[in-house]
Amino acid sequence: MNTLPGDARLPRYQQLRDHMVEQIANNRWRPGEAIPTEAALASEFQMSVGTVRKAVDVLVAEGVLERQQGRGTFIRRPQFQSSLFRFFRFESANGARVVPESRILSIEPLPAPSAVAAALGLAAQAEVIRIVRLRLLGAQPVLAEEIWLARQTFQPLLEVELDRKGPLLYPIYETLCGQVVAYAEETLTAESVDAVQGRLLQLPEGSPVVVIERLARDYAGKPLEWRRSRGHAQHFRYRIDIR
Repeated sequence: MNTLPGDARLPRYQQLRDHMVEQIANNRWRPGEAIPTEAALASEFQMSVGTVRKAVDVLVAEGVLERQQGRGTFIRRPQFQSSLFRFFRFESANGARVVPESRILSIEPLPAPSAVAAALGLAAQAEVIRIVRLRLLGAQPVLAEEIWLARQTFQPLLEVELDRKGPLLYPIYETLCGQVVAYAEETLTAESVDAVQGRLLQLPEGSPVVVIERLARDYAGKPLEWRRSRGHAQHFRYRIDIR
């Protein structure tokens, strides 16, 4: 019997589920690619097809995998492009949805502040990368973002001009660093803007802003990115579908 790493006290399907997630996080299978058939996995791990199917079912329910009729089972590629529109309304004069322009103001390595180290699961004062980015509608800043990453994992970002790579960071993480953001947790708060953030957003100090704190993780649950996005309260909206 093929011995899987992990807790041997768990049911075999759960052990396989955990092992497959680690394999996906380590890029054995890439987002958008098909995994082997259930029969092939059963042969590789020396377990029944039924046990493999149960593990795959769990990963499908969790959104890690997706079945495509007649084609097989694939690694699901998360879509984050529309996440801003859950909280902010960015529209042109005629009411059409507009994606704000992205402009990176700075990217630098520095020791991790305590809150950043805690969020990313790093040792105190570990080297991190901080990216400061503005999102603009025309010439008007509407979002100011602080993005924090472990330097050891994301060192290649310091060696390129990120603005030339396009407005979306997650595809850059994948292409340059081999790191895939699988899901994220977001917390929504409000605060009065301080002088520094006020200058970035062209708002008077003390103006209300909405803050979205996001912790992004890979398929295995490892923290990859911690970001705080502050936006004009006038653009704020909240939408949820209740069924």
